[in-house]
Amino acid sequence: MKAVRISGYNVAPVLGEIPRPAAAAGEVLVRVVAAALNPLDVKLQLGYMEQFFPLQFPYTLGTDLAGEIEEIGPDVQGWAIGDKIVARTDPTAGGAFAEYVVVPSNYLAKAPATIPLEDAAGIGTAAGTAWQALFESAALTSGQSVLIHAGAGGVGSFAIQFARNVGARVFATASGDGVDIARQLGADKVIDYQASDFARGVSDVDVVLDTIGGDMQRQSYKVLRVGGHLLATALPPDEALARAHNVEAGFVFHSSNGERLRRVVELIGERGMKVLLDRKTPLSNFTEAFAHQASGRARGKIIIIFD
Repeated sequence: MKAVRISGYNVAPVLGEIPRPAAAAGEVLVRVVAAALNPLDVKLQLGYMEQFFPLQFPYTLGTDLAGEIEEIGPDVQGWAIGDKIVARTDPTAGGAFAEYVVVPSNYLAKAPATIPLEDAAGIGTAAGTAWQALFESAALTSGQSVLIHAGAGGVGSFAIQFARNVGARVFATASGDGVDIARQLGADKVIDYQASDFARGVSDVDVVLDTIGGDMQRQSYKVLRVGGHLLATALPPDEALARAHNVEAGFVFHSSNGERLRRVVELIGERGMKVLLDRKTPLSNFTEAFAHQASGRARGKIIIIFD
């Protein structure tokens, strides 16, 4: 089967042929219809995540996928061959950028019927991270306010929709055409951070979701109310700054969790939420797509389509 692999850290991904795997006990073999790129894939390839996710080489890239169950291993219940599913593998296992991948059955979610199966590949990491930050870490509720940085990005686009769904007031930052995208997703107020200082347009928010880090994160402490929450996904927050501003701050380290995945997939399907797409491209164009992901300029998800 075709698969995209790396032979070491900071080595370019290569599309080649490898043996097709078989499902063991508690696993299913999935025929991959589409897989989604994430910033995590770039960090893994560069070796930035070695301390948390040490890889064994050769390593097949990718965690987020959608497809159909091809084979069911022993001790698997509740699934049938032909079922359309969404899955997120453990980053150390990878495997999504291959024509077939073995996935533990408890990591599967039934694909939503309201969006194309290809698009559903973009749910796993981005939606799961947004959910974990807003509701598991910050316990965001109706009537509260949240500032979401990079509202036209993968995590940010889901965060806007999730926050609106619970009745929170949503502020977002974006730039260029991302301003209109974030507004269309449901943000109450969108600030073009390249044209103005977002810290002057927002104050006393309950939660900040920072997906950028750096100066954006440092400026974010100013807009939180006392006792508010800053959740960061790109870089761990500065604990000294958090104490100085009397706020809580935490790093969201997203982990594969089948129960969470099933919850967000069901919500996205029920509420007709959007998977914001930057582009869909065939597996043969993986190198170009990977470079675009690494550039940091993607508007939403980059989906790799398998024939």
